[in-house]
Amino acid sequence: MNNLIDISETNIANEHICCAISDKKCADSYQAKKDWLTKEFANGYVFRRLDERGKVFIEYGPAEKAWVPITAPTYLNINCFWVSGRFKKQGNGRALLESALDDAKTQGKSGLVTVVGTKKKHFMSDTKWLLSQGFVECDRTTSGFSLLVKKINKTAPDPTFNLAVLSGECPEKKGIVVYYSNRCPFAEFHAKHSLITTAKNRNLPVKIIKLETMEKAQQAPSPATIFSLFLNGKFITTDISSCMDSRFDKVIAKALK
Repeated sequence: MNNLIDISETNIANEHICCAISDKKCADSYQAKKDWLTKEFANGYVFRRLDERGKVFIEYGPAEKAWVPITAPTYLNINCFWVSGRFKKQGNGRALLESALDDAKTQGKSGLVTVVGTKKKHFMSDTKWLLSQGFVECDRTTSGFSLLVKKINKTAPDPTFNLAVLSGECPEKKGIVVYYSNRCPFAEFHAKHSLITTAKNRNLPVKIIKLETMEKAQQAPSPATIFSLFLNGKFITTDISSCMDSRFDKVIAKALK
């Protein structure tokens, strides 16, 4: 049986949020994610997880209030959706997805929408699995992102990406540029600490842009507002590990192939 619990403003202080549970170096980032969630609960945001100590959870809310550059009125937008390790192949993913779909029906929404990679991207949901669950692609970018929808109301307009993401580039054209938000408990630590060291060791200029409001996130040049790294203006990766000195060169080389 899939015992799911909702995290809310009443219990978030005492409940874990799945990622970075015991990562001491990311303690401040972990609290920043909890603070972000607490504010978003007022916008109808949902954080639902398995009642276990592990990464088995889904996050979603009204697409009009989503911290991603999409236009999808009357839909619920799925943000993070993850089932990991020993919790796979036990029906947990389906149970979480069905709970979100049930909420959409109860609220009279047109369906569910989510941003993924055209191929699997780090810190994004599994594209192939979602397609197998009845999602279909309704928009995509040249930088490798896909917008998937699962409609309840078949006549509802298709969601779309906002214009800011269509070029696959950011306005800053020199060096490393990172956009991130507190949607992930790993992002702030690695963007503000690991990346600074990595860029300095390579004599690369670096600019870090924190998306601190929903409005800024909806105007971002990448649909991956958890973390997106650009190099000389071109989108490179959503992989937060690219901030690390030991990983940067490998991740960049792979992305540029």
